[in-house]
This record gives sequence, C-alpha cells and structure tokens, in this order.
Amino acid sequence: MPYDAVIFDLDGTLLDTERMAFVSGQRALARHGLTLTEPLFLRLVGVDSVTVRAMLKDHFGDHDFDAIDADWRAEDHHLAEAGIPHKPGAEALLSQLAVQGTPKAIATSSRRAGAQHKLAKSALARHFEVVVTRDCVTHAKPAPEPFLLAARRLGVDPRRCLAFEDSNTGAEAAFAAGMTVVQVADLVTPTGRHAHHLAEDLLSGAKMAGLR
Repeated sequence: MPYDAVIFDLDGTLLDTERMAFVSGQRALARHGLTLTEPLFLRLVGVDSVTVRAMLKDHFGDHDFDAIDADWRAEDHHLAEAGIPHKPGAEALLSQLAVQGTPKAIATSSRRAGAQHKLAKSALARHFEVVVTRDCVTHAKPAPEPFLLAARRLGVDPRRCLAFEDSNTGAEAAFAAGMTVVQVADLVTPTGRHAHHLAEDLLSGAKMAGLR
C-alpha cells in the first residue's frame, strides 16, 4: 500500500450533490428576487460558505444574505431527504479501503451539520473515522488546513496521504498540504494544475494512483 491514509472531499467527489446544490440555490435565491445562473454557480463550486456569501454580495449587491443562506440550507436539506446519489465507484472504493484497513477521512468545505446530514442520507458515514468540516478550520480551501487537520487527526504524515477532489480549489488545497492528488471531473472542468492524476471517476483515479 503506497499510502498511509486516503482523504476525500465530499460534495462532487463522493456524492453527486453539486447539481442538487444548483437547484436548491436557484430556489433559495428566487425567493429573494434573484437569479442564480449556471456560470455564477460554477464559480461557487468548491468554495466555503463565507466566501460564497462574499461572492454573492459582490455579484448582487446588498441583500439579506442571512436569510438567503438559511433558505439555501433548508432547500439542500429538503432535497437530501429523498436520498443522495453516490458518485460512480464511491461505495466500491470505500469498501475496498475498509477491507484493506486503510484509514479514511473527509475534508469538506461544508458546515458540520450539512456534512453530517449528507453522510447519513447517503449511508457513507460508517466509512469515516474523521470528518473535517468548515467549522473545524480557520482557513478554508484553497488553504491546506482542512487536509492537514484531517491527516493530523488520523495520525499520519500528509505526505503519505492520497487525496481525492473534484474542484480546482480543493485540488489546490490538497496539493499545498503535500498530498498526492487525484482530481475527478464533476461540473467544473479540472485545470489539472494541482493534480498528480486526472480521472474520469474514482476507481480509475485510484488505479492511476497505485491503489490495489
């Protein structure tokens, strides 16, 4: 085994939630007379909630962003109640790592409550010893802190970790943490600038990175 641990992003990497987030965001902003376009949404992918709010304020001007944020989270929660689909290969890869006894963690820009709800509704919570959320860190992605904290909580050297990400922001964070980075395409086209491997799905990315 060439790695001591594997660290995953959540949204868009393990879970097919980015499209759900677009729909919930459109509904939430529409309540406030605003339109969330696809180009604007794609700029928000992989970005933490504090930065998202700043970007929306810059785009739309002054609005009640506390209410918008609450409405967006409520819409996310409502859509998740119907179940959250996995990204292709997610369950197979996580099960393979479990059989091998490989430590695993989540490093996500989602808040704790949202991440826990998604993990529960997707039935993936059982796979993870450590879940690092936006609430756990001072500096969110693209800073390396989420990945460094995940490695520290697992008790492993970050340079001995494999990281899976979909967003360019997340790949930059994992790369800065010194990890081997597999970037799996989702809604945003990967630049590959901070990825050691570019993959179409999780299983092919795992193979590229030398997982068996």
